[in-house]
Amino acid sequence: MRTLPALAFALLSALPCPAADWPQFLGPQRDSATAEKIPAWKEKPKELWKQPVGEAHSSPVVANGTVYAFYKVKDKEAEALAAFDAKTGEKRWEKSYERAKFEPRFGAGPRGTPAVDGGCVYTLGSTGVLVCWDAKSGDVRWKLDTLKEFGAQNLFFGVSTSPTVVGKHVIVMVGGKGAGIVGVDKDTGKVAWQATDDKASYASPIVVGDKDPEVVFLTGGHVRSLKAGTGKELWQVKFVDRLFDSSTTPVKAGDLYVAGSVTVGSIGVKVEGGEAKQVWKNDKLTCYFSTPVLVGDHLYMVNGAATLTDPTITLRCVEAKTGKIAWEKKNVGKYHAALVKTGDGHLLFHQDTGELRLLKPDPKEYVELAAAKVCGETWAHPAVSDGRVFIRDDKNLIALQLGD
Repeated sequence: MRTLPALAFALLSALPCPAADWPQFLGPQRDSATAEKIPAWKEKPKELWKQPVGEAHSSPVVANGTVYAFYKVKDKEAEALAAFDAKTGEKRWEKSYERAKFEPRFGAGPRGTPAVDGGCVYTLGSTGVLVCWDAKSGDVRWKLDTLKEFGAQNLFFGVSTSPTVVGKHVIVMVGGKGAGIVGVDKDTGKVAWQATDDKASYASPIVVGDKDPEVVFLTGGHVRSLKAGTGKELWQVKFVDRLFDSSTTPVKAGDLYVAGSVTVGSIGVKVEGGEAKQVWKNDKLTCYFSTPVLVGDHLYMVNGAATLTDPTITLRCVEAKTGKIAWEKKNVGKYHAALVKTGDGHLLFHQDTGELRLLKPDPKEYVELAAAKVCGETWAHPAVSDGRVFIRDDKNLIALQLGD
């Protein structure tokens, strides 16, 4: 993940969320970091509540005491958004909409994570339907079928990018001609701008800057930066996965941007004078869809080989400036593990096999402080809010208490 300016989050919400909120994919600043401290546990973290949810790889988000989960409705071609009380787990509402029939490999549920902004929740489903929901009632305020609107084709595994709210716009990757990336008025659903001919990837962007913010995307063909307000293209570096399967969120690491893909490894990109250039490349740093986390001068990233027959992933500590590997720990899962940097300098490490571990970042070696099995298999990223960790597996949304 990445470091952003202190004021960047203010641009993500018309009404800023409390510090405890986790209102979008990878957290308040989309760098998979929380200010909350999480001590090492001696016993399995306490399960506060558990609620059944539908099929999805979408991650939970938390805002104003409410947890939102986005998933496919069982036995229907429909996607639903549900709201739960963060303390008790009580379901406040569940609303849904019909979608086109879609049955990809590895699950038919949505992959993109909701974004909460002020009084609205924005979702982008696996068939490209962008929806604005009322955060309190679940009523649909507006809906836009992005693939139909821009004549774009769906991806093999389905639309996966998470909507990103910046100022007046919701920004999504579509992959249409002249509409590779699109900015939509967050209040009306009308198209505000569209830019690039890039094909879509499965990745979500980051926001950089406070006064005149940029969105940095890993598209199907480039690492690319645009003005968030207008869609004006700022810089680009060609980066194409051989399977067109790029899924990781770019990382801001000091004066570099780091991007990774399934088959061609990872690159470091430096921007000077408006020009971007690749300064390092490491073919070994292949990423399925786990986004790295920056701690000091090192990235902690989960890498894996592009194989369906014998999937395995490796946790690596990597020097951010050079891409050199400091150490690695193999066989930490099948395809995915999520990382969250805590306020006391630890790393939560949630494996796709359901184990939750607490690590001490150390550029010299792997250091584990605590571990517990907390759920079933999952590809969703955890959300951390108000002393709780919210996770979901293939059946349930779960709230855990970490610490006293």
